[in-house]
Amino acid sequence: MNVLIVEDESHTASLLQEIIEQDPDFIVLEKQESVLDTVEYLSKYQKNIDLLFFDIQLADGKSFEIFKHVDVVKPIVFCTAYDEYTLQAIKNNGIDYVLKPFKEEEIHAALQKYKRLLHNLPSSPVSPINFNTEEKKQYQKSFLTQFREKTIIKRVEEVALFSVEHETVYLYTFSGEKLPLFKKLEYIESVCNPQQFFRINRQMLISREAIVSFEPYFKRKIVLQLKVKLTEFPVVSRLKVTPFKEWLVQ
Repeated sequence: MNVLIVEDESHTASLLQEIIEQDPDFIVLEKQESVLDTVEYLSKYQKNIDLLFFDIQLADGKSFEIFKHVDVVKPIVFCTAYDEYTLQAIKNNGIDYVLKPFKEEEIHAALQKYKRLLHNLPSSPVSPINFNTEEKKQYQKSFLTQFREKTIIKRVEEVALFSVEHETVYLYTFSGEKLPLFKKLEYIESVCNPQQFFRINRQMLISREAIVSFEPYFKRKIVLQLKVKLTEFPVVSRLKVTPFKEWLVQ
């Protein structure tokens, strides 16, 4: 079974890998050190991972930030020096919580616990363990992106639209910035408030605040005039024209 370690202390990560791989059923596929790198990795390769080990305090923030930017569906063992995040860990797929400095037997116990979960679910893949009982959906309030070596936080209120270009999703701000995101447009759509954002076609998710006007386009489509400049026309696909107009007047 494949394991991902998220830990910003290289010595601790190596020690954890050594302990995990004492069990022949597990192999550490990758080690990540930051929130941003983990988001990028999971966005691409989560399907290859069976179990995750997360430190909570990372160099660029708490590992809980990862859940705001990628839909983590695999169980997690949290290994941390802090004991005040237990409830938050449980609410985010946590199956165990190990305090540092950890002992070998504690890591092995966590691995055995994961095996028992698999044994109880023999005919289906491991499902997300989510104990969050809140009925009201919580939409994402910000997105992490990167410019050169700097990690940038953009609040949802700053975002005019999301656009897929050459298989990469870009975030456009009202101030004219264009920044890459390491996630699929389908996921972004799922964490944005549908009262605020509308998917006009396969490539674009538009903020209500970015729309100035619209006019007819060929084949019963419509084209939007936005507050930001794009190289591609923001065209509402034919089948979405009626839902789009209804959404505008909500």
